[in-house]
Amino acid sequence: MTGSVVVLVRGDVFPADALGLLRTSPAVHAASDVDAARLGLPPVERATPGQDLVLVAASRAEPSAAALAEAGARVIEAPVPPLVEAAEVMDRLRSPGGCPWDATQTHDSLRQYLVEETYELLEAIEENDREALREELGDVLLQVLFHARVAAEDPRDPFTVDDVARTLVTKLVSRHPHVFAGADSFSTADRQEAQWEELKQAEKQRKSIVDGVALGQPAVALAGKLGQRTGRAGIPLDLFPSGAEAAAQLFRVAATARRAGVDPEGELRAVAKQFARDVRSAEAAARINGIEPATLEADGWRTFWPAT
Repeated sequence: MTGSVVVLVRGDVFPADALGLLRTSPAVHAASDVDAARLGLPPVERATPGQDLVLVAASRAEPSAAALAEAGARVIEAPVPPLVEAAEVMDRLRSPGGCPWDATQTHDSLRQYLVEETYELLEAIEENDREALREELGDVLLQVLFHARVAAEDPRDPFTVDDVARTLVTKLVSRHPHVFAGADSFSTADRQEAQWEELKQAEKQRKSIVDGVALGQPAVALAGKLGQRTGRAGIPLDLFPSGAEAAAQLFRVAATARRAGVDPEGELRAVAKQFARDVRSAEAAARINGIEPATLEADGWRTFWPAT
């Protein structure tokens, strides 16, 4: 090694391409902005540009690091993790001098985009479109970052995306005692799901088996979820809404299907999407035969309807 090298770390992350140098260099020192004792490195006393020295620092602005870099020292920097970079971009967009539209958004104004992006992600999954899946996951992640940044600016009860992540970690660990606390494991996914619900009920001190069911979800999915929850509690089918009206019948079909392990929302969407494809196919067949689809009547639609 000849000359000075500045190695910039990010938290506990060292640049991969600096590890060999750190292991072989006889003169590795810690700058003033890192914990020298924790790293097991001697603190730098005086960094002289040009000397054979590897300086570990957390920022280019640290005085010794800045002096060496200004004198032409090689700088090796740990890459910014993409998730951190995404959060930083969101912060920049909401900050003064950022994007005027982003700066004016609220939790309420963003609701429509969360719903839209979620359904676009769902469609990518249903179509098994890997490229779209990657993009739509990013769009849903944007909504998480956006809401977390808006929350961080709320003077009443601010929290950050890091707080969101910590809460998630705590939840995942506490609800998987068989993984993180040495508890007995489960032989089936169904038993694991049941324990997840039991732990959730105890953790949130819910008084009803339907507490926590998102009442704003699509109606078929809501009926299915209520059917599943009440099934676990042993509520019999004869207590489902009765009557011959369409709404009661739809509820019974969706709730019963979910109890049987069928996703009524997903299955109904699949049928609806196939129906839409059949409509397009019949329209295309009519046009091939010189007939405008808008003029078709019942028998005409039957003529051009795709065979099943």
